[in-house]
Amino acid sequence: MSEALYTVSELTSEIKFTLEEHFASLNVIGEISNFKAHVSGHWYFTLKDNNAQISCTMWRGINNYVFFTPQDGMKVIVKGRLTVYPPRGSYQIDVRSMQPAGEGELQAAFERLKKKLKEEGLFDQDLKKPIPQFPQKIGIVTGPGTAALRDMISVAKRRYPVVELIIAGARVQGEGAAEEITSAIKELNKFKDIDLIIVARGGGSLEDLWAFNEEIVARAIFESEIPVISGVGHEIDFTIADFVADYRAPTPSAAMEIATPDINEIFAFLNEFSYNTTINIFDKINNYKSVVEQITGSYGFRNPYNRIKNYYQYLDNLIYKLEGLTTNKLKHLNNVLNLKNQIIKSHSIERTLKKGFTLVKQNGKYIPRANLLNPQENFSIKFFDNEVKIGEDA
Repeated sequence: MSEALYTVSELTSEIKFTLEEHFASLNVIGEISNFKAHVSGHWYFTLKDNNAQISCTMWRGINNYVFFTPQDGMKVIVKGRLTVYPPRGSYQIDVRSMQPAGEGELQAAFERLKKKLKEEGLFDQDLKKPIPQFPQKIGIVTGPGTAALRDMISVAKRRYPVVELIIAGARVQGEGAAEEITSAIKELNKFKDIDLIIVARGGGSLEDLWAFNEEIVARAIFESEIPVISGVGHEIDFTIADFVADYRAPTPSAAMEIATPDINEIFAFLNEFSYNTTINIFDKINNYKSVVEQITGSYGFRNPYNRIKNYYQYLDNLIYKLEGLTTNKLKHLNNVLNLKNQIIKSHSIERTLKKGFTLVKQNGKYIPRANLLNPQENFSIKFFDNEVKIGEDA
């Protein structure tokens, strides 16, 4: 009996069925090489070890759930299935998930990117932009509703209540976080009146902070026309963002401390300045007075003494004017600070609710528009004095 005769397509189909049936789910560890992020959003790369290599694909949408950007040389664990690509007769792994093979791989990727950006000059001190001493408007890039954000707002209110804060909310951990942080920095740069940007989040593991070690975030900070303070993690945590930023703060709260002057110190300076200025003016006047008295007491100036007395009176008037101007200026500055403080208080949520406005919340989110409310689901309405739940579970 003669052996079966296959066409190339038939043989490939048999191989495809056999491989894909027996390797429908597998985990593979290896080192990434030839990584390519296609314009379509798909990833193509090779996974290798010392003796072999295999092609891999990871499709757009699936790779959105990877919290880091793969790099050549990084050792990873991929989960997926074996597939055959008939036009080339090659087999490959259709990757469904990817994670670093231990924290050491993330640290190695961190060091590689740090070395690369340092060589490009992104860390150069000569390129750092100065931090404004009295910012009127500060942009904040951090997670909305986080403890880090609350701490920064609290510090700003305590130290410099006249400053305006612009919150650009972004995920600061997990898949898509780096893209959202990058987008938030670029959006804040569209505001021409923002004086300073703070990029911040609370502490965490190397994996938790990884979004701030992504190259796209580093380049967004470097390209920002507005000075950037990085306040990521705790004091012992260092990220790529810290090295690129114009100033590195050890914590989010410390970032706001650095960004804002202390209003109490400002008042103390004004008081001291006013006191010292007055003393200096009187000292100078007394010195000149002694000189004038000495001259007028001489033989040549005894007769025109009345004219000297007129100038003496003129000097006294100048003193009164200077004292009045200084006092009025201080009163004006104090009134401006009080007015701005009242404006800040008048925009609080509690005062808005007290006026009769309400907040609607559904599925843990506030509903800003009627067309976003699903009347079929439970929701709540927050008044100033109480919160009313609407729905089956009310």
